[in-house]
Amino acid sequence: MGLFDKIFEKKICDICGGEIGLLGNRKLEDGNCCKSCAAKLSPFFSDRRSSTVEEIKQQLEYREANKAEVAKFNVTRTIGTDNTKILFDEDARRFVVTSARNLEEANPDVLDYSMVTGCDMDIQDSQTEEKREDKDGNRVSYIPPRYSCEYDFHIKIYVNHPYFDEIEFRLNSSSVQTTPEGGVPASRIPDPRTVYEYREYEDMGNEIISILSDVRQQARTEAAPKAASTCPYCGATTIPDANGCCEFCGGAVNQ
Repeated sequence: MGLFDKIFEKKICDICGGEIGLLGNRKLEDGNCCKSCAAKLSPFFSDRRSSTVEEIKQQLEYREANKAEVAKFNVTRTIGTDNTKILFDEDARRFVVTSARNLEEANPDVLDYSMVTGCDMDIQDSQTEEKREDKDGNRVSYIPPRYSCEYDFHIKIYVNHPYFDEIEFRLNSSSVQTTPEGGVPASRIPDPRTVYEYREYEDMGNEIISILSDVRQQARTEAAPKAASTCPYCGATTIPDANGCCEFCGGAVNQ
């Protein structure tokens, strides 16, 4: 079989059994996947090529079950912009990260607070020298050189999940400019925190980190085994309930 014969050879999706169109194949470790099935995988999943057909089928079963979790998701708090945001269901102790307006259509992964293992923000800066056009039409430097500065705010959430271990996204939809048009000399580049838009995204990122750090610590505390104590009222050895009270007489137990 020649090279062109292989290119145009019909392939069958090992996931759904459908025929894969030209340039529509998504390789798996031991088979082929059509782009329609691949599009149903989690947007945070990056190991498709090293996954087996069976592993992809299992993930698609999870993704199908996730639709029911999305339908139950009740947004009580939103942090972010039209670019990408975090939606919280504080009553169910769950969250999603998405840029979609229609949650049921997008089917974002619904994550429990207990899955969070960490969160940080990376503020990336870019400094570009601005140039002018001289009388001959050449681009030349200003004297002294002028620079423009812009910033992007990236959030990374680390999670304990079967199909991915981190979620990374940019908070701002477009880079935050902190210098006027045309740039400024290096000695006059302002502290970016003097720019309102910069502070707004920085505060937004810090709020996300604070919330996810708090819920992580709370989940750890709740998961920790409770130590037995002696009730000062009835003398029984008891494991205090959620309110710190004796399971036998209901008295408050000093821990």
